[in-house]
Amino acid sequence: MERFFKYTLTILVSTVAAMEFYQVIMRYILEIPVMGLEELLVYPTLWLYFLGSVNASREDTQIKANVLDVFLKTDRAKLKVRVVADFMSVVVSAWLTYWAWDYFRYALRVWKESPTLYIPTFYAECAVFIGLVAMTIFALKYLIKHGRQLFAGNRTEQGA
Repeated sequence: MERFFKYTLTILVSTVAAMEFYQVIMRYILEIPVMGLEELLVYPTLWLYFLGSVNASREDTQIKANVLDVFLKTDRAKLKVRVVADFMSVVVSAWLTYWAWDYFRYALRVWKESPTLYIPTFYAECAVFIGLVAMTIFALKYLIKHGRQLFAGNRTEQGA
């Protein structure tokens, strides 16, 4: 899975950068408009955004403001806060995934096309649902992991 994200995200970033570079050269230096390039940019950009978010969820490296950790003295208290935060992440991401599922079905049913190139927009729009499903799974994975650590600590304290 590490290799998938490494190569896919690299290809997507390179594609977006190359397309933007091409557009700048053509539009501002050569003064030749490139029709439809903005439409094409939507696809790798949206996938880059969501796959980057999924990768951050997978690695558990998304931006967090762990303000309470400053005030908590024990690792156990910090773990309790982490379990609560993980639980809230699962609830919110599951709720967003539910709404994304409706949007996914709508996009599949309507099957819109881009105005200039007539590319189905579904291929970009489905990134929302797929990305949120994956983020929910990873949030649930970390909730289970931290929950087990918390309850394993309870058993060792009770046995002592």
